[in-house]
Amino acid sequence: MPDARRPRDQPGIRVEALKALLDPHHLWYLLAAVMVVVGIAGTILPALPGIPVVFAGLLIAAWADGFQHVGTLTLVVLGLLTVFALIVDFVAGVAGAKRVGASRRAVIGAALGTLVGIFFGLPGLLLGPFLGALCGELAAGGGLQKATSVGLGAWLGFVVGTVVKLGVCFAMLGIFSLAWLV
Repeated sequence: MPDARRPRDQPGIRVEALKALLDPHHLWYLLAAVMVVVGIAGTILPALPGIPVVFAGLLIAAWADGFQHVGTLTLVVLGLLTVFALIVDFVAGVAGAKRVGASRRAVIGAALGTLVGIFFGLPGLLLGPFLGALCGELAAGGGLQKATSVGLGAWLGFVVGTVVKLGVCFAMLGIFSLAWLV
């Protein structure tokens, strides 16, 4: 005798829901969303190529939709923003250090400090560029006061670069969303 509390076709409903969830179309959207989230994290963490991963995620989402909502013009704008963010990422820390008269060793130190800082979490990310530039400037023969100024310049460059990259990242998401909705 069938159980009166459960409809007979409920297992069929579960199977259909699972089939819908595992539909390759939905999996592409899931992959795109994961890539966007990882990319946003990568705008803060220098070890991850944040903005290019966000762009790739948005491109996959547009492709999964058959480019019905997001077309060529939008993707070109997003690509240009990606290139802009990469340039900002490269130039910001160096420009911050150079602006206060950093030596070549200080600039290299700031870059190395940023890379080493990754392994020490948030404190390493915040202090790495500063300490790297400070040590580089001291190694170049600069005084403690100048080295501190150079370290602060490198740190400010890193922070400004990160803020600009986050702004570009969210601008990209806004442009994509607007194109999707219009």
